[in-house]
Amino acid sequence: MDPADALADQCAKTAANLTVPVLLHRNATDFADLPALTTLDRDDTRTWAQLHGEVAGLAGGLADIGLEPGGHMLIMMSSRPEHWLVDLAAVHLGAVPSTIYPTLSTDQMRYVALHSSAQVLVLENAAALARWRPVLPDLPHLRRIVVVDAAEPDDLSPKTVPLSQVRSVGQAAHRADPAAFERRWRAIRPEQPVTLLYTSGTTGDPKGVVLSHHNVIYQAVALEANVFVPDHAPSVAYLPLAHIAERFLGIYNPIYRAGHVTICPDPTQLVKALRTVAPFSFFGVPRIWEKMAAGVQAHLAAAEPAVQAAFSAASAVALQAYELRAAGEAVPDDLAAQLAQAEATVLRPIQSTLGLQNMVWAGSGAAPIPVDVLRFLAGLGVDVLEVWGMTETTGTATINLPERFRTGSVGRPHLGMQVRLADDGEIFVRGPLVCSGYLRADGSVEPVVDADGWLATGDVGTIDDDGFLTITDRKKEIIITSSGKNISPAYIEGLLRAHPLIGQAVAIGDRRPYVTALIVLDDEVAPQWARARGISDAQLPHLASDPLLLAEIQAAVDAANARLARPEQVKTFEVLPSSWTPESGELTPTLKLRRRVIVDRYGDSIDGLYQSTVPAAESTTG
Repeated sequence: MDPADALADQCAKTAANLTVPVLLHRNATDFADLPALTTLDRDDTRTWAQLHGEVAGLAGGLADIGLEPGGHMLIMMSSRPEHWLVDLAAVHLGAVPSTIYPTLSTDQMRYVALHSSAQVLVLENAAALARWRPVLPDLPHLRRIVVVDAAEPDDLSPKTVPLSQVRSVGQAAHRADPAAFERRWRAIRPEQPVTLLYTSGTTGDPKGVVLSHHNVIYQAVALEANVFVPDHAPSVAYLPLAHIAERFLGIYNPIYRAGHVTICPDPTQLVKALRTVAPFSFFGVPRIWEKMAAGVQAHLAAAEPAVQAAFSAASAVALQAYELRAAGEAVPDDLAAQLAQAEATVLRPIQSTLGLQNMVWAGSGAAPIPVDVLRFLAGLGVDVLEVWGMTETTGTATINLPERFRTGSVGRPHLGMQVRLADDGEIFVRGPLVCSGYLRADGSVEPVVDADGWLATGDVGTIDDDGFLTITDRKKEIIITSSGKNISPAYIEGLLRAHPLIGQAVAIGDRRPYVTALIVLDDEVAPQWARARGISDAQLPHLASDPLLLAEIQAAVDAANARLARPEQVKTFEVLPSSWTPESGELTPTLKLRRRVIVDRYGDSIDGLYQSTVPAAESTTG
């Protein structure tokens, strides 16, 4: 048997009879006094025994207010311990928790609550309850609304109950009949749902992805088999728990590994959290890595020439070793010695400022990351390895490994997974990480795979001779210019975002004569850049029209164009005066572009980019 197949078979056997409650019970028994959950800058650490005890009490309380096995519970809450506790309590009842993004519109909240037939809604505070109030009369299946932080009496309704009351009622019930809790969770089978995640999407109604206990535990087992990190390793949770990456890395994987999660409630404090925890592994969406790289670049730009020279020399050594490893070649002893010296004297202190000095595996996914950013970080001695997958594949379906990776690719199939390409390049996957299916409004589950078990992902890619997958675009996000040229906007946007000043960029050109771009400045780097050059007004609205900054953006566009074929080149652009965020609507909660929203919202700006005379360079193209 092929070694990879043998390892996948072993992973399947390990995960075969496990559920999340089985693992949490193990942790409370075997690792009772080890830390499980902490909030950054708070003295609130829970051990595994304490966490298990709180989950038991809350499970009884949720059962008391009408949450049934197989029933759905919606959670709209920030990252805080109560989020973990109520989620796991529902799981121990055999119910299905579903965290939803707080950026959903009123119509989207109504759709998700109706579609899931939610029995219980858990909200953070009175403000969240006020947002939901217009929706509540439309929810016939809703039995109770649990509010975590105390609300004023006027804010409450007959269906509303404080979490403190749910906890106290449940704890009393658990003391009276402790065996009831165990009977409930021991009845849960690995094929049952562990969560329901609504994909944010870029258009249309979200789809409810049903993931099983086996899906998430197999992912944890396969990750452990592929990437070594110490037992009981610390980690940082900073993404929303509606995001499959955080749900897996922040809940299920730490339960499997009996790790210690530190919650970072405010993503702007992420670097502080990383410094505090110094984790051995970390997953960042591309924007996180881009901002880290931009921050280091800005710091170096203001450093003394001697510091810059020392970094350049150390970075060159680290990058040389990185390129050898990426090519599958050994690092010679003399180069390894130079690298050890460079790390000790120059690179490790910089890594420590980011909290990455212990990093064994650093991952990136959810969207493309510019290769230039990967190479810059590799020059810091931090190998950021891309993965690929989706909610429907329990997160990672392909993975680059520290000992086997290829820059610009998203790796090879995860253990037990298979990948193939259709004639048009669309990627199909099958294996134990593919979800149970999509929830239907009647409560049944619609399969996501064809008769042979293959899931059509909608992503387009190529596979090289060594099995490494490279994502080239989304199947439905290809620009076709008026001259018939097929162009990948994601590739163009990645090249533009490689410049530290550019926070977001969207390439425009579908059914247009040439490609243009809307550019959004990085709201942290751009003001620093401006102040360093004596620009008195460093606010984004002013910088968007500042001649010096526009010249720098033009240089960034020129650099990107130098790496693009002529039909792909950005002929002109506009720098917008404000940031894009999920709250403002241009980005999904996972920081992907909402292209339709952007095109509609900035229609006048886009039209203006095409009102001038077609550039001379374009007149000679097809």
